[in-house]
Amino acid sequence: MALKLSDLKTGAHNDWCPGCGDFGILNAVQMALAEMNVDPTNTVVVSGVGCSSKAPHFIKTYGVHTLHGRAVPFATGIKLANPNLEVIIEGGDGDGLGIGAGHFVNSGRRNIDMLYIVHDNEVYGLTKGQASPTLGLGMKPKSLPTPNINQGINPLLLAIAAGYTWVARGYSYDVRHLKDLIMKGIRHKGYAFLDVLQPCPTYNDIQTKEYWAGEGNLDAAGKMMPRTYKLEDTGYDGVVHNDDEGEVQQRIQQAVLKSFEFGNHTPIGVFYQNEFVPTYEERLAGRSPSYKTNPPAAQEIARPDGTPLANINKLLDDLRVA
Repeated sequence: MALKLSDLKTGAHNDWCPGCGDFGILNAVQMALAEMNVDPTNTVVVSGVGCSSKAPHFIKTYGVHTLHGRAVPFATGIKLANPNLEVIIEGGDGDGLGIGAGHFVNSGRRNIDMLYIVHDNEVYGLTKGQASPTLGLGMKPKSLPTPNINQGINPLLLAIAAGYTWVARGYSYDVRHLKDLIMKGIRHKGYAFLDVLQPCPTYNDIQTKEYWAGEGNLDAAGKMMPRTYKLEDTGYDGVVHNDDEGEVQQRIQQAVLKSFEFGNHTPIGVFYQNEFVPTYEERLAGRSPSYKTNPPAAQEIARPDGTPLANINKLLDDLRVA
């Protein structure tokens, strides 16, 4: 039976601020899952801590609301225990690129088949608007007493360097385009990263809805260009079509250059995609052929009466102190 959008909604109270970009991202995720007709009982949404990390409460699938900066290792364990699950990570730029930055980088080189969506509003919205890792040097949203003293991280550049095999950017108020990106990220065979620009109406009065909807630089003809533009409308192609090192490097280089376009003319869409890199699950199956057909989550660990199947007496004897 085909899923309806209402099938993915829960009755949990949502206390996000009016106008928050989180609403657009939530709607896009629910729309994507409904359109793909996913099995909610075979889907897990994992989050850390922050405004955006409340998402699992509002999506009617399995959900795990974990610790600050620890959504990625939780999701990694879930996916590797049962590679047949559809696993989506949602979290903020502070959660994923601050305290969770080590996990962000190391998970990239593994290329696990899941999607990581970062809600990027450049502030810590849940803890009163401190500068997040993506806020640019010298920027002063109303929540800061003085301009930001640190350089801002380029999330797309970091993801490409870390080894993510699908890297994209969306915008929370362009919900249908964002929905399409989420579907592409879920379908990608490998680790997908989606950075989503989203206004924080309470603490960030610089990158507002009006800012992203406005006009930026002049083009060669002297006409004002929109602040955001879709890569696919320009003929840009970030997909690696052949398993050739030269083409891979070419696609990476063009994605890196595009990742630095930010502000008055900001691209959204798929920057890089490479499905020729083996996933971590495929590598594990190469060492243990039964991994995919009999993963850890499917193995029996106890008899029907609850007594364990494993015998650890020998281990306990080895550990016993005389």
